[in-house]
Amino acid sequence: MLFQTLDDKSECVGVYADGSLHFDTIPTGLTKTWKYTGSIKDPAVEYAWIYAGGGTLEQSCPDELKEDWQRCQKRFAAYRRAFEIGKIDLREHCFFDLVPSTFLEDFCDVKNKITEHVFANTERPENYDMLDGFQKLIHKIKYQNLNLNKEGCRQLYHSTVGRRKANELMKSHYYIDYNLFGTVTGRLTTRRNSFPILTLKKEFRKLVKPHNDWFVSLDYNGAEVRTLLHLSGYDQPKTDIHSWNVKHLFNQDVDRDTAKTLFFAWLYNPDSDAIETKYYDRKKVLDKWYDGDYISTPYKRKIKVDERRALNYLIQSSTSDRVMSRAVEIDRFLEGKKSFVSHIVHDEIVIDFCDEDREHLKEMKQIFEVDDFSANLRAGKNYLELEELKV
Repeated sequence: MLFQTLDDKSECVGVYADGSLHFDTIPTGLTKTWKYTGSIKDPAVEYAWIYAGGGTLEQSCPDELKEDWQRCQKRFAAYRRAFEIGKIDLREHCFFDLVPSTFLEDFCDVKNKITEHVFANTERPENYDMLDGFQKLIHKIKYQNLNLNKEGCRQLYHSTVGRRKANELMKSHYYIDYNLFGTVTGRLTTRRNSFPILTLKKEFRKLVKPHNDWFVSLDYNGAEVRTLLHLSGYDQPKTDIHSWNVKHLFNQDVDRDTAKTLFFAWLYNPDSDAIETKYYDRKKVLDKWYDGDYISTPYKRKIKVDERRALNYLIQSSTSDRVMSRAVEIDRFLEGKKSFVSHIVHDEIVIDFCDEDREHLKEMKQIFEVDDFSANLRAGKNYLELEELKV
């Protein structure tokens, strides 16, 4: 049965199905809708938004429904403007409590028809199940308010520029709204009104504090380097990957930092032949994963790209999906515990960690280190000052 939820917050439970609005008793047999909202958690439900590759309802709307959809959108926009003028925060209220039921019925009926059109005319993505897990996690993160406070941040206010930026951040939205489809490779971006966690300058991370006792950070040691080694079919070294490269690529002739610089200069320059090694065989990797027009990643993404950027896209996409897949597994592992996934920044997962969950640290790290991808484990009282943690 096609249905639409009436709000995108898990606590606002209401659906439109079979031509009616339902609040107290939710119908059974709900199977297809536009997008996950948290209020209906049945794993059997499928989402047209994923079929549409993250496109909007307007982009997915067939010609015969465009007039109806534009009419609904105009009314929807008018309500949104009224809420903004009245300073009504939709994160604090259920949308269906604020608008007439006749509008909800009309809006959801057209939305149902667009949803039905997408399912009828679009193939199910090969990586649907993975993307479904991703969308549910970033939805959960969106409705976890960040703990931003100025305690211990006096040094940020010593300069006019620092003071202005810190105050701006303290007045910004206290939530992270990731865009799952913001890049062709699948690497996360954030939406316009989100807290800028992905672009936050390092010194301002001190403003971000945990709700529990600690932040625990998990990030890969040389994530993209290890991804290429993995794609090349070689086992992961237990030691620091750049130190390993000093020995196996440069015969101990350079130091770690120089080896790192030389490696990346070679890696993403197809014209460079500065490094010749069996461990990182760019041609072999591309022969396996690139057909001349598309890369097909181990995570079942298919991305159109020219040959010059193919390796870059393959590595970036595979690394991003590895991190997100680990984040989903850690989130599932933490279900029922006080600790939770706070945010994800590139190849790093940050846990808002409660002391009583300390016994689970080792298992969390093992979940992250699948395929022997060695990880750094750090902890601290804010997002800037994280120190190495041994388990």
